[in-house]
Amino acid sequence: MAEAPSQSLLVCAIPQDPGARTLVYAIRKIAAGGLNDAFAAHAMLALFGSRSRRPLLSLRALMAELARASRRQIVVGPCCCPRATFAEAELLLIVALACERPGFVHGRLCQLLAVEHALGALSSAQALGQAFADLGHPLPVHSLGQPAFSLD
Repeated sequence: MAEAPSQSLLVCAIPQDPGARTLVYAIRKIAAGGLNDAFAAHAMLALFGSRSRRPLLSLRALMAELARASRRQIVVGPCCCPRATFAEAELLLIVALACERPGFVHGRLCQLLAVEHALGALSSAQALGQAFADLGHPLPVHSLGQPAFSLD
């Protein structure tokens, strides 16, 4: 029996960490509904409370920069799906490591976006990762280069 196209795209399980799950959901909502999507704003408000403005604005800046700079389509899954696309897994890894390993992350961003330089996206990812960490929800990474979710 042939594998359905959506099954071959959704290669990663979404992590159980509430910050990572919220970030994937918000990325999907902004990708579908635009930078001012109310569901993405509500998800950030539910996670961070009254301090949600900084991570939400950082996410909007990252999404705008990804859309501006990318030379390829970045595939995201449907909001209700418990699995993630390769691009979503990469974005989680990028945001989680952006402050600690900027050179490594820049290389991954360049590959994801199919560009030679992605400094705007790198600085946006750093701001977003730092906002999550500062507000008590650092994004988990098990080891360098390995996302905090399984490729099963």
